[in-house]
Amino acid sequence: MILIIGLGNPGPKFEKTRHNTGFRVVDEFAKENNYPGFEFSKKFKAEISEEKINGEEIMIAKPQTFMNESGQAVKLLTRTYKLEAKNLIIVHDDIDLPIGKIRIIKNRGAAGHKGIQSIIDELDTKNFIRLRIGIKPEKPARQNTKFLAGFVLQRFNKEEEKILKPAIEKTVEVIEFFLKEGLEKTMSEYNS
Repeated sequence: MILIIGLGNPGPKFEKTRHNTGFRVVDEFAKENNYPGFEFSKKFKAEISEEKINGEEIMIAKPQTFMNESGQAVKLLTRTYKLEAKNLIIVHDDIDLPIGKIRIIKNRGAAGHKGIQSIIDELDTKNFIRLRIGIKPEKPARQNTKFLAGFVLQRFNKEEEKILKPAIEKTVEVIEFFLKEGLEKTMSEYNS
């Protein structure tokens, strides 16, 4: 089994905010691959859906803790299904990448992303695959911790949405390519 987790914050208040880019990707992936609707699992503290792709069970999940506690849901899912870190893909927003840019990485630190830090802390490893989607504005304001905390909870403006929408579609394509071809080929194909 492969587990794909999109990061975000639960509830309508946070829909389409920058921090919920991971949720948007797994929603699009679910739609493109005819997944059944997400169902909330109290046991996993997440909304989950499962489907077979190329004969392999692929579970997708959206943690329903808040971003900073994403690791709780990830730990519950990976422990229950006895998944190794190599079968775990985390999809998340990244303030360090220009808006719409996609990067595939593995075995790297959180770089200040609290959702990723929570996962690293709970799993006691950073050796999992991450799909980083850039949310950095083209003309960034002065960035400090207070600015960033508010910024990630803002919605994208119309111009940014025009850049983000194709990036979300491309990220779905990256996931589909990974499921067929594996990590190395995916990184060389899409990390240009």
